[in-house]
Amino acid sequence: QFKIARASSQLSSEKANSYNYIIVGAGSAGCVLANRLTEDPQCTVLLLEAGPKDTLLGSKRLMWKIHMPAALTYNLCDEKYNWYYHTRAQRHMDNRVLYWPRGRVWGGSSSLNAMVYIRGHAEDYNRWGREGAAGWDYEHCLPYFKKAQTHELGPDQYRGGNGPLHVSRGKTNHALHRAFLEAAQQAGYPFTDDMNGYQQEGFGWMDMTIHRGQRWSTASAYLRPAKSRLNFSVAEKTLVTKILFQGTKCIGVEYVKNGQKKKVFADKEVILSGGAINSPQLLMLSGVGNADDLKKLGIPVVCHLPGVGQNLQDHLEVYIQQKCTKPITLYTAQKPLNMVRIGLEWLWKFTGKGATAHLESGGFIRSGHGVPHPDIQFHFLPSQVIDHGRVASTMEAYQVHVGPMRSTSVGWLKLKSSDPNDHPIIEPNYLSTERDIWEFRQCVKLTREIFAQKAFEKFRGPEIQPGNHVQSDKEIDAFIRQKADSAYHPSCTCKMGQPSDSTAVVDPQTKVIGVENLRVVDASIMPSIVTGNLNAPTIMIAEKAADIIKGLPSLQEKNVPVYKPKTLETQR
Repeated sequence: QFKIARASSQLSSEKANSYNYIIVGAGSAGCVLANRLTEDPQCTVLLLEAGPKDTLLGSKRLMWKIHMPAALTYNLCDEKYNWYYHTRAQRHMDNRVLYWPRGRVWGGSSSLNAMVYIRGHAEDYNRWGREGAAGWDYEHCLPYFKKAQTHELGPDQYRGGNGPLHVSRGKTNHALHRAFLEAAQQAGYPFTDDMNGYQQEGFGWMDMTIHRGQRWSTASAYLRPAKSRLNFSVAEKTLVTKILFQGTKCIGVEYVKNGQKKKVFADKEVILSGGAINSPQLLMLSGVGNADDLKKLGIPVVCHLPGVGQNLQDHLEVYIQQKCTKPITLYTAQKPLNMVRIGLEWLWKFTGKGATAHLESGGFIRSGHGVPHPDIQFHFLPSQVIDHGRVASTMEAYQVHVGPMRSTSVGWLKLKSSDPNDHPIIEPNYLSTERDIWEFRQCVKLTREIFAQKAFEKFRGPEIQPGNHVQSDKEIDAFIRQKADSAYHPSCTCKMGQPSDSTAVVDPQTKVIGVENLRVVDASIMPSIVTGNLNAPTIMIAEKAADIIKGLPSLQEKNVPVYKPKTLETQR
């Protein structure tokens, strides 16, 4: 009887330490899932985040480095809210080690990013369908983009009107943004009034996740509104070190908080939303991955799944910079006294130059004839960025960030050791194909052509980067190797596909193949990278996955028109 009593008291204490769902990672996907799953008051959810909260004493103003849009470079370069990853030395880039910031804070990378809201092209999602992600084509994804969104310009066939994620346009109407859009049209490209709507191709005003002058991360949009729900618990500074299995059935996780190891159990499912680096890392640490690699590190194999950590894709970009002959760039705004002024205005009323990330215009074009939809992206900035913003600007200048969207170079990541605190080995394998090198050459040539148009005449000084001495293909290639950097879009490392595909990690229901009660929902499950920034697609993935987890039929919108170029015989 004593034994029975002890066993039952053990059971009841486990029950108290048990939830229906445990979500690992309070980032762009995790916050969305936590909000949507706790809409049902009967459903208990625990959300675990390795990083700190994104507020101080409940105040956003006291955490202005996160919430003031113009302050975004502070945290890109600060380990406090950031995993601060680095790649392996890149063989095809003069052996450079590239810096990869990733959010480690409530909101994840949506608390660190440049707040650009880009959905990608309809054909990206149709391609996913062909790549084995059944039910993830454009007509099944568009309604979830809309469900998430409230666009300040109001709802239409493409935009949402009452979702938690507020999306707005720039308010500065800066002369250089206008010159950039005019120059693009002078070069023969179309103007598009919504690159997230009917027509991605062309140049126009960017959508941004900024609301009333503040960064609108998923922590603001989804986490804070759900925090008061009685069925929802959320933790900070809690590093999940291992997924717990009984055979191949996932039953919970082990985590470290304040130096103490603890276990917590899930009676329905554990959902990994750690992002494209942490999710595969945690799978491998827990015995799910390539069996040979795991055995070498002495990790007991739960399930041989060779796709974990493979198929790593990212966007690489380069800055083309031009001196400006008029004192209208953000150069003077970066002087200490002016920064104080801008900061105080933002703290007082959330307005002014602090209330935007200044990446207010941009565009998408095709690199050459025969390319069916855009594969080059531009972000224009009326300022100069040096080394991820770690070095102060030295002159009046403007720049465009430009890079290919569907590079053919694919990489991988692997565990360095069985220690959860060790960063994994990250090998993006950048510029490893001729096609990628050619596309980057096009990026430089096509940007120079836009900057040479009449609209820039009254602003144009000498070219700073690459500089006039860089002209031949060989010189351009060398410049790209020396100066290209990550656009911070790692993805695809737990690829979604059919269970019959040996490289797939999750099935189209987001369930990890070969084990039970475990899902991955974040940018890692993209079968292939999309044409644009990854925050909006990651939020969409989580919105769609929430319906799948709830057992609801997928939303669908058929026959929504999408622009196609009149002819593919010309580049524009």
